[in-house]
Amino acid sequence: MASISIKTDEDIRGMRVAGRLAAEVLDFIEPYVKPGITTGELDRLCHDYMINVQGTVPAPLNYCPPGYTPFPKSICTSVNDVVCHGIPGDKVLKNGDVINIDITVIKDGYHGDTSRMFFAGEPSILAKRLSEITYECMWLGISKIRPGAHLGDIGYVIQQHAEKSGYSVVREFCGHGIGKVFHEEPQVLHYGRPGTLEKLVPGMIFTVEPMINSGRREIREMGDGWTIKTKDRSLSAQWEHTVLVTETGYEVLTVSPRMPAPPSFIQQSNGATTTIA
Repeated sequence: MASISIKTDEDIRGMRVAGRLAAEVLDFIEPYVKPGITTGELDRLCHDYMINVQGTVPAPLNYCPPGYTPFPKSICTSVNDVVCHGIPGDKVLKNGDVINIDITVIKDGYHGDTSRMFFAGEPSILAKRLSEITYECMWLGISKIRPGAHLGDIGYVIQQHAEKSGYSVVREFCGHGIGKVFHEEPQVLHYGRPGTLEKLVPGMIFTVEPMINSGRREIREMGDGWTIKTKDRSLSAQWEHTVLVTETGYEVLTVSPRMPAPPSFIQQSNGATTTIA
């Protein structure tokens, strides 16, 4: 397995900037997520904001891992039963639609990666609860991050909370190391057993981004080669932060003025940095 890069102080400073800028794109786009707008228009607005206002590069645009065709847009827009990697286009948001917007920017060579759930109009009770439980899953996973903990601790607590709530965890996609490279080691699974997989050490940076389905966990790939949907057409939700392992715990790097507050059980924990410096 490829080794996990430990970030230098200079890297961490760069990642703080990139993470903040990625989160600020989500702050910017939030007022536009309404019934009647197309996902393509959301992409255009975010693209212009990244390029012209922030001076960042949208990392997804033409991103092409081995075996894929280049991703054609600057953001991912995953609506309702789309699990991840939805390609923006002509789809018009309707009242009650739920959408995950996934942003990755590059600033001075560093990647900032984060996503949030948004509602177009008034969501169903089911959609709202799924989003809330997924948000709690992400933060429960983050709360396990500290030197000496294991990646399996993160996956375990996420899986336990999701399944206890009657939901399922997508297995085929996971969080990932990130820095000057978009996707690097380690892989951060959102299921597993405590005390397993790599031990965490200060200077690691990776994403925690659980994808939780209201139905079964099985997925299917669409003909565009990117879009992933739930096989049973049930709703799916995802939240994502980029996190640094510190000497005492963790620091969330994808912070911004309008980001949703962590759950109350997180705000009371120690060794955590989630506020904006």
